[in-house]
Amino acid sequence: MTDVPDLELVRRAATEPEAFGLLYERHVRRIYNYIYYRTGDHHDAEDLTARVFQRALRHVGAFQDMGVPFSAWLYRIALNLVANWHRDRSRRPVVPLEDHTVLTPGSQHPESLAMAREVGEDLLELVRRLPEERQQLLILKFAERLSNAEIGQIMGRTEGAIKSLYHRTLGSLREEVERMQAEGRGAGLEDREG
Repeated sequence: MTDVPDLELVRRAATEPEAFGLLYERHVRRIYNYIYYRTGDHHDAEDLTARVFQRALRHVGAFQDMGVPFSAWLYRIALNLVANWHRDRSRRPVVPLEDHTVLTPGSQHPESLAMAREVGEDLLELVRRLPEERQQLLILKFAERLSNAEIGQIMGRTEGAIKSLYHRTLGSLREEVERMQAEGRGAGLEDREG
């Protein structure tokens, strides 16, 4: 049954639990990755991923083929849950504990690790300042490695609109990196822009 198309499994899932299990196995990693990149927390990503599939299981009988892949439906559920998660967190801010790095033989030098971490944090800060739609685009493009057509299906836009949004988003990020560098912040970012 592993070579059965998603839409056939969706049809069967209402009466055959194994069919939904296969859908889960096919899509859980990508949905988890998407949620993790949007939340930055493994525990919350696991919880929200479970909620996506619980919601999908409850409503799989109501799924209608509108020419959009089943995965797009899952991403939309994930998008809504992540939006709720962000809204709830903004009402109840949480201060995370710092990650502790333990050096082992063969580990990078602490200064290199600190620089890499700073660059990563600067980039993440820039991305998180973007509108939610642009964050979603970057995650689907770079983390999930989806094509513009696939992203368009998930986001409910044409492939051309996704391409345009992508170029505008990269232009905005480039301008922000240049502004930060002019202000003397984000010193390690010039290596990324290369």
